[in-house]
Amino acid sequence: MEKRVYRSRISVLLVGVLLTCFLHFLLPIFILLFRSGIYIGFCFFAGIFVLLIFLFCGMSYELTEKQLILKICGGSYFTFPLSVIASVERSYNPLSSPAGSLKRLKIRMKKGYKFPYALVSPVREQEFLETLKQLNPDINIRVSDKKGWHRIYRIWDWDI
Repeated sequence: MEKRVYRSRISVLLVGVLLTCFLHFLLPIFILLFRSGIYIGFCFFAGIFVLLIFLFCGMSYELTEKQLILKICGGSYFTFPLSVIASVERSYNPLSSPAGSLKRLKIRMKKGYKFPYALVSPVREQEFLETLKQLNPDINIRVSDKKGWHRIYRIWDWDI
């Protein structure tokens, strides 16, 4: 099997929160730069926006025959052998992770591995889970998406 690449979901809520935080803390600097020249202020704001896009669009997950590779922007990556993955379940944990969405999958590792779990948010989630199960049938997958009217109001599920 060749490697399969899955890009990360991008959450509208998460991008909005990060952009708001950046603007809140950097607004005084932005105002000073804007007063000194419109081009400097615009470049500063555009730079922050490009940085956010670079951070979110650079995340992807690769499944190969023997390992899961979590790629982060800038060439950084983590690798996990498929043999150490114990289970996969749904998580909305907001901890920092290579996931651009709050609707995540928590990949638990077997006891004794150096990382207890990893949080990911692949776009084609069902395909990702099926491929993972196909590569290692011992993985216990407990992911359910309850459909219903209440799902509309869960803004942490709004992804691009």
